[in-house]
Amino acid sequence: MTDQTDSERDPADSRSPARRAHVRIRTLARLAGPLGAAIALAGVFLAVALSPTFSWTASALSDLGVGPRTALLFNGGLFVGGCLALGYAPLLSEDSRAVAAAYALCAVSMAGVGAFPFDDPLHYPAAVAFFALLAATLALDGVRRRGTTTGRVSLLLAVASAAAWPLWFAAGLGPGIAVPELVGALSLAAWVLALAPPAPLSPLLSPPLRPSF
Repeated sequence: MTDQTDSERDPADSRSPARRAHVRIRTLARLAGPLGAAIALAGVFLAVALSPTFSWTASALSDLGVGPRTALLFNGGLFVGGCLALGYAPLLSEDSRAVAAAYALCAVSMAGVGAFPFDDPLHYPAAVAFFALLAATLALDGVRRRGTTTGRVSLLLAVASAAAWPLWFAAGLGPGIAVPELVGALSLAAWVLALAPPAPLSPLLSPPLRPSF
């Protein structure tokens, strides 16, 4: 009986622990985007519920970041959510580096909105960057995958998140901007949960593409 040398062992045996670790890391990364969006939105809605002065027609969501009863929930949710959301970018980069870069900058901007409240001079550039980058992320992915159902829906959400602003002001329903802000935030959340290539629900909405030659 002879001992089996390292070179004679099944390569799959030596790689299996690394493969299992890789699968776990990918699973966590796939959940990072939806979890980050869920934490951010939970902070927003809880802050809205606790605020005695917030109005959907007269307020901005960022007003919640300076209220004594709501600041920690709102700012903390956005900061933690944005930091977690960054973990989604590596999976996106496997499909498109441009989309991943836009999304990563969007996540950083979201964290920046929480880190710099409404009364901080850095808040406005962070907020503008967040809403511009979320629309850019959805548009880039939608145009690139326009041949798929999820790609076309992504493109529609990009248009909706951008069009919500002029439509809201044109409707004259109030001086606040909370509604178009929420449209953009929900569009991004839907994308990371169900529409992006690594989204947890994406396989349920769009069958795999056949390889083209």
